[in-house]
This record gives sequence, C-alpha cells and structure tokens, in this order.
Amino acid sequence: MENNVLFQLYSFFIYGISGIVIGMFFDIFRILRKSFRTPDIITYIEDILFWLITGFFLIFILFFISNGEIRIYSIIGLLFGSILYMLTISKYFININVSIITCMKNILYHILKYPIKLCQFLLRKLFKPFTFFVINIKKSSLNFSQKIKNKKKKHNKKEKMTRERRILEKNVEKYI
Repeated sequence: MENNVLFQLYSFFIYGISGIVIGMFFDIFRILRKSFRTPDIITYIEDILFWLITGFFLIFILFFISNGEIRIYSIIGLLFGSILYMLTISKYFININVSIITCMKNILYHILKYPIKLCQFLLRKLFKPFTFFVINIKKSSLNFSQKIKNKKKKHNKKEKMTRERRILEKNVEKYI
C-alpha cells in the first residue's frame, strides 16, 4: 500500500514537471510570435504544430509513467504544473528570451547591413542596362499601342463621317 502511494506521489510530481514543460513549450511559441511578424496562416500552422507535439508528449509521458492509465492525479498534476509555471516563471521566461532574440536580430542586422547594401548596389549597377532596355521596350510598346488605338479612333471617325455623308447625300438626292 505504501509503495502505491509513493508511486502516485512520484507520478504526480512527474506530471507536474510535464505541465511545466508544456507551459515552457507554449511560451516558446509566444516568444516567436512576439519576436517575428508572421502571417495568419503561419500562426495557424504553429498552433496545430503545438497541439500535435504536446499531444505526442503527453501520450509518451502517460505510457512511460503509468502505462497509459489516466488518473485524476495525473490531470491535476499537469494542470498544477502548467498553472504554477504560468503564474511564476512564464513572464520572466518570455521577457528574457524576447530580449535575447531582439538583441540577436539587432546584431545580425548590423553585421549584415553593409554587405546587403553592397549587394543591392552591385545588382543595381549590374542590371541597370537591362532595366533601361526593359523600360524602353515598355515605353515603345505603349507608344505603339497608343498609336494603333489613335489610328483606329481616327479610322472609325472617318468611317462614321463617310457613312453620315453618304446618308446625307442620299437624302439630298431624294429631295432634289
């Protein structure tokens, strides 16, 4: 009997630690969302990924500790560990990691800023003749299409005028 109670206390402790691990894993996703802007679809994918990994983790812990038996103390241990983590450590964990990631982003930005600007400058210089050529082709094609449209308009106007003249001439001939 005493052995059974010790096993239950051990299991409760392990489930509490598992709840803390799940809380930390949840905070990792929160840190990523605070540090990097992502489209909604990526957020949905992250949520699905979180629940899949958490589900596999819980199934692993359940089978490893209590042979897949779900007991009330296992659920209470998970909730207790998660709530304890969220109320005590979570805020500090998030703030520290967000500041670390922000610092790393700033360092990378300052390290890569000039090489990226140099590459952009070289690419602009390299592709400038091509862009000039493309711009001129666009302009000439636009001019050509405008000329064609103008000719069609003029032709349509002339055709309309000649039709009106013919009708007018016929009417004049009738009455003369």
